[in-house]
Amino acid sequence: MTSYRNSDPRPPIMTGSPVSPAWRAPRADWDRPPWNRWSFQHIREILPTVEVSCGNAPRGTGGGLSAALQDIGAVTFEAVDGSRKSVETMLDETYTDGFIVIRNGAVVHESYFNGMAPDSRHLSQSVAKSVTGTVAGILIGKQMLDPQAPITEYLPELAATAWNGATVQHALDMTSGVAFDEEYTSVTSDIGQTDVASGWKPVPPDAPDGFDWPATVWVQILGLKEQEAEHGSRFKYRSIETDVVAHCLERVSGKRLADLVSNELWVPMGAEQDAYFTVDSGGYALADGGFNACLRDYARIGMLYLNDGRSVDGRQVLSPDWVADVRRGPHGLFSDDYRDMLPNGCYRNTFWVADESRETIMALGVFGQMIHVSPETGMVVAKLSSWPDFLDDTHFANTLRAIDAIAEALG
Repeated sequence: MTSYRNSDPRPPIMTGSPVSPAWRAPRADWDRPPWNRWSFQHIREILPTVEVSCGNAPRGTGGGLSAALQDIGAVTFEAVDGSRKSVETMLDETYTDGFIVIRNGAVVHESYFNGMAPDSRHLSQSVAKSVTGTVAGILIGKQMLDPQAPITEYLPELAATAWNGATVQHALDMTSGVAFDEEYTSVTSDIGQTDVASGWKPVPPDAPDGFDWPATVWVQILGLKEQEAEHGSRFKYRSIETDVVAHCLERVSGKRLADLVSNELWVPMGAEQDAYFTVDSGGYALADGGFNACLRDYARIGMLYLNDGRSVDGRQVLSPDWVADVRRGPHGLFSDDYRDMLPNGCYRNTFWVADESRETIMALGVFGQMIHVSPETGMVVAKLSSWPDFLDDTHFANTLRAIDAIAEALG
């Protein structure tokens, strides 16, 4: 079995007492299909984690989100293959676990699949980068962090690495010249080494004998010494850049990342559930992909960027200047690798800009995680998924087309 859709019979992954050996999520492949349909909602049963507290907020009450529910399942759009598809069909075909649409401050649709519920925490993969970037924006607004400062001003140890001469802004925009191989299917690629360094995976059994695996994410950062381009001259997607930003945040604040997210973002924005990060053997919370939260709280992050930094209850959490910089900042750098996906897109401050002539931004994670913020339509969408593949251009494009159709249908 490669995977199963929500409309298919659900296999007994990790069920029974004891669990059948045939249906135990394998330690080395928990994020691969079909196991990820279970594991993305059960990370705490697989990996060590650290909590991100939402404080004393009442759990599961909606936390200021009003509802004006509408039936959008029958809304149709032209799919990539030229056929007409409904939103309901798109949700099934894209292995959706949770989907929420907020328009003009009210929830117009909220649905859960594959055993997920409103209080379930779901792995967000690289949406975690945008969570980390949001906290960076808060500290920049408090003048605790200067985006134009050299990274070595905060992390002098990196003077001996390829980040020497790069600024914090370069890391936020992924425009440093540091060489880092983001090849997901290669066991010894740099991102493959991050899997081991972060504690996500054991050393692969087919790894070369004597390969020097980094013990922690920080050790891996210290070992990246090759500069392949001039800092600020190109965009290249590299997860480790966000981990460098996170270490800057920890250094200037004197706090660990999970506590920073709790104190600066999660409590102030009125999150309704505790969240959590996965941690490596040094206790470092994985900023580039280890964040887990409930669907509504991902949507609340989107609401901050829709409402000029204000939470759903009106509290100013983010500087409006930071939000404007993400949505309308000095964009321009991108790469041909992503032009098919976003022909006029770019990347700014850990967010994807869908079209630099507009203000729509997205937080994206592999296997189908998304926060979509559209100031033009007054709409925020959060989608949590467990695709069979890391990347799927058809699933991504059909999701965007469905979102546009929903906005048009809502008028």
